[in-house]
Amino acid sequence: MRNQLKHFINGEWVESTGSETYDVINPATEEVIGTISMGTEEDLDKAVAAAKQALPSFSQTSKQERVEMLERIAAEYEKRKDDIIETITDELGSPQKISEKVHYTMGYNHFSQAAESLKDFSFMEDRGGHTVVKETIGVSGLITPWNFPTNQTSTKIASAFAAGSPVILKPAEMTPFAAIILTEIFEAAGVPKGVFNLVNGTGEVIGNGISSHPDIDFVSFTGSGAVGKKIMENASETIKNFALELGGKSPLVVLEDADVEVAARAAVNHIATNTGQVCSAATRVLVPSKMKKSFEEAVLKVLPEFPVGDPREDNLIGPLISKKQWDTVQSYIEKGLDEGASLLTGGTGKPDGLDQGYYAKPTVFTDVQNNMVIAQEEIFGPVTTIITYDTLDEAIEIANETIYGLAGYVIGNDPENLRKAATGIRAGRIKVNDTEADFSAPFGGYKQSGIGREWGDYGIEEYLETKTILGFPS
Repeated sequence: MRNQLKHFINGEWVESTGSETYDVINPATEEVIGTISMGTEEDLDKAVAAAKQALPSFSQTSKQERVEMLERIAAEYEKRKDDIIETITDELGSPQKISEKVHYTMGYNHFSQAAESLKDFSFMEDRGGHTVVKETIGVSGLITPWNFPTNQTSTKIASAFAAGSPVILKPAEMTPFAAIILTEIFEAAGVPKGVFNLVNGTGEVIGNGISSHPDIDFVSFTGSGAVGKKIMENASETIKNFALELGGKSPLVVLEDADVEVAARAAVNHIATNTGQVCSAATRVLVPSKMKKSFEEAVLKVLPEFPVGDPREDNLIGPLISKKQWDTVQSYIEKGLDEGASLLTGGTGKPDGLDQGYYAKPTVFTDVQNNMVIAQEEIFGPVTTIITYDTLDEAIEIANETIYGLAGYVIGNDPENLRKAATGIRAGRIKVNDTEADFSAPFGGYKQSGIGREWGDYGIEEYLETKTILGFPS
């Protein structure tokens, strides 16, 4: 059992001022794996006060000091590799291969990349005898989701530290233990007191408290659009700056000259990775009409490469995070059937032989129209839709007919058509032919997918304010 009934405030583990606790469930076994304390407004106030007290000194540390601190964090993070993988496998239900390849690796890369980006980052510019200075934005409140317990926390924390901003972190209550390990890593790396503070709790108490707190200068949130709107409302009361990384319904455009099996494998991988619980997952697959049959056959052929089952065995698809999320995914599958989409594979219920755990069948709908609910709303599960098109212009139009714009994907060979599709899709990140991620490149969305950018130097910029000093050259 993992139990942590304290919060980390001003460099120490301290008792909560409240008595409410929360049981963390392993979604693969439906068993309690640990308990955390639910923080109070008083706990949050203490954390904010600690960060505020740390701000003057931490914001004035040199760039080299912060680079060295981030490098120490990355080194300590590596030492906890096995603990991180095991914890994410238990609290998220992520297959061990994914816990290592995706979750552990992304967390490490954000700290190491922030250190590299900071080395070349300029905080001062001489403009014709005047000076433009970039200074830390102040105390930052970070609210992170359950689906990426290290990725989202690490990118926000690393960028804040690089900018000289003390932070208060509220991780998702369903996956808190990876954040607790991060806290221990920061202790080992010698992060100064008050620079990092962890308060567990609910969105209603701690999340709302962060976004409305008068002594928090900036809020970074990753999660649903509905909560993002609430954060904007709360932040407006004190004209607080914020960054939001919200939902997505990303298109995967398969060009006419694409290798059908390669494209099908990419499409299935999007709903297999993290059991489809990925905001940037491509869940609208756009294929040429004349390729429809061969693409469907290819999907059925490659799907067995992604077995569903116990995360601690040799599987690539684990359970959904909770019974609530399982019910949500089931309701969308039923909605797709009601709308008249054809079920290529999958459907409602649990996969055969998996009665315990929140497992869902990998589900592929075909004969889907882009105005259907299953093609417009974020399902957040192992469900995808196949939509056909006749011309590339039509594909781009369909790709953009959504309130979201987080990511887009293009697979094919012709350079001109790849470029046309990549530039035509209105989204913050486009991947061509499933290229590898670049942790120095900005990540964020258009439209209702969010405001702001994370990763690398763009992520550091979010935690900075710009000051102009006239009449005093640098």
